[in-house]
Formats: sequence, C-alpha cells, structure tokens
Amino acid sequence: MPLRCGIVGLPNVGKSTLFNALSNAGAESANYPFCTIEPNVGVVAVPDPRLREVGRLAGSAKMTPTTIEFVDIAGLVAGASKGEGLGNQFLGHIREVEAIVHVVRCFEDPGVVHVSGKVDPERDIEIIETELLLKDLDSLEKRIDRTMKTAKSGDKRTRDELAFYERLRDHVGDGRPVRHFTLRDEELPWLESLFLLSVKPVLYAANVGESDLPDGNGHVDVVRAIAATENAVVIVVSAELEAQLAELESDERSAFLQDLGLEEAGLDRLVHAAYRLLDLETFFTAGPKEARAWTIHRGTRAPQAAGEIHTDFEKGFIRAETIAFDDFVRCGGEAGARAAGLMRSEGKEYLVADGDVMLFRFNV
Repeated sequence: MPLRCGIVGLPNVGKSTLFNALSNAGAESANYPFCTIEPNVGVVAVPDPRLREVGRLAGSAKMTPTTIEFVDIAGLVAGASKGEGLGNQFLGHIREVEAIVHVVRCFEDPGVVHVSGKVDPERDIEIIETELLLKDLDSLEKRIDRTMKTAKSGDKRTRDELAFYERLRDHVGDGRPVRHFTLRDEELPWLESLFLLSVKPVLYAANVGESDLPDGNGHVDVVRAIAATENAVVIVVSAELEAQLAELESDERSAFLQDLGLEEAGLDRLVHAAYRLLDLETFFTAGPKEARAWTIHRGTRAPQAAGEIHTDFEKGFIRAETIAFDDFVRCGGEAGARAAGLMRSEGKEYLVADGDVMLFRFNV
C-alpha cells in the first residue's frame, strides 16, 4: 500500500486545487469553507526518469512507477481541537497519514475570501500548529489520568511510563511539536501508542500566484523563516498554474514550463519532497514484460525489499542479484553489468541502496 501524506491548511488556501492537480481525482474546489467534508484520496506516481532508462535498457514492454498517496483534508480553523468547523472529524483524518503537507496561502486575491480576513502566513501556520498541539495535549492529559491509576500499584515500568507522558505533556504544553521531542529508544512504543498529530513531519507548500514563480514573494519569505527554525522544507507552487498544467499532454506541459522559465513542475518538486520527507527510497526490477519502481524506507534490508513484491519472496529469500543504477546504465543493462563483474550477489543483511536494480532468488 502507498504511504500517505495529508494536505492540510486553513480554508481557501488552495488545498483542493493542489490536490486536483496532483491526482486528477476531481475533489470539489469552491470559494467557501468546508467544501471538502470527507477526505479525498489520490494515488500519485512518483516522477523518476531512471525508470525510463531501466525499462529502455531491459527492453521492457511496460513501465510501472512507484506511488505515493495524498489525502485532501478539509480546512482547519481556530478552535478545531474543540470541535469548531467539524474539527474533531478532520483532526482524526490527520491521524491516518504519515506526513503533513501544510499549504500556506501566499497570494493576494480579493476574489478569494480569507477565513481570517487577510493574508498572514505566520498567523495561519500558528493556527494550524496550535490546533494540532491542543489536540495532542488533550490526548496526553487523558493518558496521564489513566496511567496514574495503575502507577499507584508501584510497578517501576508503569511509573517510568507515567514520567514519560508527563515529560511529553510539558514539552507540548510549552508550544513545541512532538516531532522535536528528545526520545529514548525504550520510550518509542509508548509514543506510538498515543497516535499524536504533531509528531508527523511537515513540508510547507507556499501557494503563490503565477507571477511570483519561481522564487516566491514576501509572504514566502515568512514561511521560509518559520521553516528554517524547524529544519523543514518549503516548496513554492502555484496551485492554479499546476491545475492548468495537469490538463495538458506531456509535450505541451514541457513547452509551457519552458515558456515560463521553469525547469520542473511544482507538483513534481512537491512529490519528490514528500517522498524524501517520509525517508523513502526506490529500487527497480526489470525484465521483458515490465520494468517497475518499488518504494522502501531508507535502511531496508534485501529480504524486506523482496517482500514489497510478494511475501513469498521474503519468506524464501536466498539472495539478491544487484546492480547499482549508474552501473546498469553505463554497461548498457544487465548483460553488460554482469560481464563487467558489476552484478553483485547480496545476502540477507544487505541494505538496499536507492536506485538498485535487483533480481531476487528465493525458494517457493
């Protein structure tokens, strides 16, 4: 199953327009709050020119990219953690994603109502972040109340667990997201059991008008300054322009981007940034029928990578015949790499590298 990124932000910042461009899934987009009630889900191909090269050299009849999933979550407003604007429902949807794409309005347009009256990226970011923190604080207080009752028994592990929750509550209470909390290895299971919102990594998508591409404007500079304090990435994108590009054929799209002086569509940069945010890598398999890209987390071992293709591959794993992508291209494909001694036989402890072209050997 593809991993999920949730697209969040205040109403009318361009979330659904961006989602439509990403997935062509037809999410309703309108100039009023809460036009998105149920989260819309779109599976998006990860652009990767390496796949074309692998497929070409392998003589593959079909090429299948790897994917990432985007969820368009309705606009949050101040008070969402207390149920304002259907907030509890929407905050629940955020729990189900692995990372957050926070769309921030950085364009001026009197024809598009701003829910807070005027464009102010710093205030908008603070509203969203505060609502996530307040919901997390509520979850922590409830967990502390329950754990206190069992901690009275004197069990050391339960007392340690309680101390962890209290330390985390104080961190969140100071207005700091969980993703910046210093965690000990033994505390990870306790953290994971909480399903907190502010633990999720964040990518900022600064939505600008077409005339402010590619570098942005003063509003984007504010977003960059905030992102710099938490080592986050900012992607400058024009959702309206991307929606137009999504309607074009590939050749037309390339020509349009060239006319605008842009090397790459904003959506491609956004997808790549989301992929990196989730700490993902790609490996390839290739044969006459199909060349395919597969998604794994960085640091995945060969048997688990094989399991992404089929569970039987992991269970019966023997070895992985592996060629680095650069070697695969330089040698003109598998036969050339094998002749040059660049096809390696890797065992169960091998950490798959991004771009590896792999053939798995296994027992049925």
